[in-house]
Amino acid sequence: MKVFCLGGAGRICRESVFDLVEHSDFERITVADYDCEEAFAVKKWLNDNRVDVALVDVKNVSETVSKMKGYDVVMDGTQISLNGYSTECIAKAGCHGVNLNGFGEEDKWDALFKEAGKSCVPGFGMTPGVTQMMAMKAANQLDEVDKVFVSHGAFRPIAFSPSITETTVFEYDPKLPSRIVFEDGRMVQVPPFARPKKIMLPQPYGETVQYIIPHSETVTLAHALKSKNVKLIEVRGTWPARNMALIKGLSEYGILSNPMVEVNGSEAGLMSIIGDYLQKCEQGRTTELYGYALHVKVTGHAGGKKKKGVLTHTHPSSDGSVPSWAGLRAYTRNVGIPLAIAAVLLAKNRVNKHGVIIPEDAFSPEEVFLELEKRGILIQEYWG
Repeated sequence: MKVFCLGGAGRICRESVFDLVEHSDFERITVADYDCEEAFAVKKWLNDNRVDVALVDVKNVSETVSKMKGYDVVMDGTQISLNGYSTECIAKAGCHGVNLNGFGEEDKWDALFKEAGKSCVPGFGMTPGVTQMMAMKAANQLDEVDKVFVSHGAFRPIAFSPSITETTVFEYDPKLPSRIVFEDGRMVQVPPFARPKKIMLPQPYGETVQYIIPHSETVTLAHALKSKNVKLIEVRGTWPARNMALIKGLSEYGILSNPMVEVNGSEAGLMSIIGDYLQKCEQGRTTELYGYALHVKVTGHAGGKKKKGVLTHTHPSSDGSVPSWAGLRAYTRNVGIPLAIAAVLLAKNRVNKHGVIIPEDAFSPEEVFLELEKRGILIQEYWG
C-alpha cells in the first residue's frame, strides 16, 4: 500500500505521518508539501526508508494529480482554504481521501469518487472526527435521541502555524454562515460567542466556558441521527483562557472582520497583520497547558426509559513524562493520530461506501476507539 501525505510537513500532519511510520503497513509514505525544506526535515526526523518527499502545489491541479496517481489513499492535512483544491486533486487522481476539516468543499466531487469506486471522508481529526464516533457510540444504544452536545477544549497556542491562525480567524468570523445549531428540524445560524455553557472537561483541564463553533458535526450528526428523531445538536469549543480573551477583544473592536487598513502606503487586512505578529511573538506561540479534551453528551430513550450518556477522552500528559507527548505534541498528536487511523482504514478498503461520506457512515466507533487505545488515547463512557 502507498499513502500520499498532503501537507505532510505541517506541524499537525507530520504527527499523522509519524503515526503511519509507527503503526501502519504502508510500503511507501510520501511527505508531499509546498515547503520542500520542511518536508525533507520531516523525512530526516522519521528516519525510515519507506518515507520519501514530493514537492506539490495543490493549486496546480494537473501536476498534483499526476503525482498522486497510483497511491491507495491521500491523507490531506492542508488548511481549510485549500481543501477545495486538494479534494479536486484527490478525486481526479482516483484515490481514497481523508482530510482534517470537513467544511463542505469536498461535496462537489462526490460523483468523481463514486465513478472511481473510491471514498472520501471529510473531517477526521479529533473534532470533527472522533467526536462523531463518540456521539454515535452513545446514540447506537438508544431507540430515540433527543439532544446531542459536543464540546471540546483545544489547549494550544493561538498562532503556532499559519493554518492554525487561519482556523482561529475562520471560526470567529462574525459573518460566517456555517456557525449553526440544529434545532427542531432546521439549521439555525448564531453569532460568535453564542450560547455560553460551562463544560467540565477531564483533568488537568477542568471547568471551561464554551461557545457554539462552526464545526461539521452539527450537519453530519443531524443526517446520521435523522431516523432517531434528534431534536437538538449543539457543538461548542474553547481554547486556553488567554486565547479566548484575546479573540473576544478582537471581536468587540470589529477586528475579526479583517478591515483593510493603510500601512506605509499599502493596504492590508488588520487581522492578517495581527496574525502575522502572533506567529512571531512568544505569547502567540506558547501556552501554559497543552493537549486536547473531548466531552460528548447524548440524551434520549431506550426501552421506554430516559437515558443520558457522557463520553470523554484522555491522553498522555504533556509534562514530559512521556517524551513523545511533551509540550505542543500533546495537542498535535491528538489531532494527527485520528487522521492517520482513517487513512489506514480507507487504504484497507474498510469503508464500504463510495463517494464523499460523512464519518458516521464511514467508520465503526469501536474500531476507531481500539486504534486510539493502542496510542494511549482513551475514551471513557458513563450512563445515567
